[in-house]
Amino acid sequence: MKKRSSLLDREPPGWLSGLLIVGTALTILYFENKRPLRKPRQDKIRRNVRNLFMSVTTAATIRASEKPLTGYLMKVGEQRNFGLLRMFRMPVWLEVLLSVVLLDYTLFVWHYLTHRVPLLWRLHQAHHVDLDLDASTALRFHPVEMLLSAPWRGAQVFFLGISPLALSTWQLLTLLEIMFHHSNIRLPIEFERKLVRVIVTPRMHGIHHSIVQKETDSNWSTIFTWPDLLHGTLQLNIPQEQITIGVPAFQGPKEMTIKEVLKMPATADRPSRRPADNGKHERNRKDLTVSKVRMVA
Repeated sequence: MKKRSSLLDREPPGWLSGLLIVGTALTILYFENKRPLRKPRQDKIRRNVRNLFMSVTTAATIRASEKPLTGYLMKVGEQRNFGLLRMFRMPVWLEVLLSVVLLDYTLFVWHYLTHRVPLLWRLHQAHHVDLDLDASTALRFHPVEMLLSAPWRGAQVFFLGISPLALSTWQLLTLLEIMFHHSNIRLPIEFERKLVRVIVTPRMHGIHHSIVQKETDSNWSTIFTWPDLLHGTLQLNIPQEQITIGVPAFQGPKEMTIKEVLKMPATADRPSRRPADNGKHERNRKDLTVSKVRMVA
């Protein structure tokens, strides 16, 4: 048990995580330029600077709020032998795998809540108002949303009985996956149709960032596709060229500045504050002859 416990207390080497993150980011950047999925609507340099600033703010907020809380709760859970996965004896690899699956599913639930709870949506829309979608959008979040997500992450860790190894593995996989599925890469359609059976892909997540609410209210998954399959919220049959990225109430370039995005949760409410079907953006589902779970180019 001591050996097993010591393995679970370890985290992947920092150099390995850094290498994977940088390697993935550079690969995505290369293919976003070589094989773009959607045409950009904003000045790329200004947008990337804004998104980089918000990403750094996001990372700093997570490090300052979430990391100390999850670290403390993991220690408490270990001392009290508390948490779902601590109820069972299993090999380390299986515990890490189950941890990743359970953390991914409970993140699916949190993502759903950020669209359903009005306060959380006001914060989460800072992520959705981006008029373009690529890897730079992946960590573009309002810092207050990150503060409010810390207790949820703490609850995930505590009640599921997550180890340091499992948590750091899941966090790394989540970061790599959100960079990938937010990316603006046009994958070969047959390859992506196979890939989306297992993990979230760029075309799948692009539909979630549509301004049409029926499309925004689908494809909530982060790493694995199965939570959307389980809940009947998987939607793949919307062509990317028919999708307008963003939120209906915020479609002007002047509303995309860092100042405007950060103060957005406190501004007066607007019509179509939440993504909604309206006018030209509505799609008649009877006209969609392709199965809802059949990906189209």
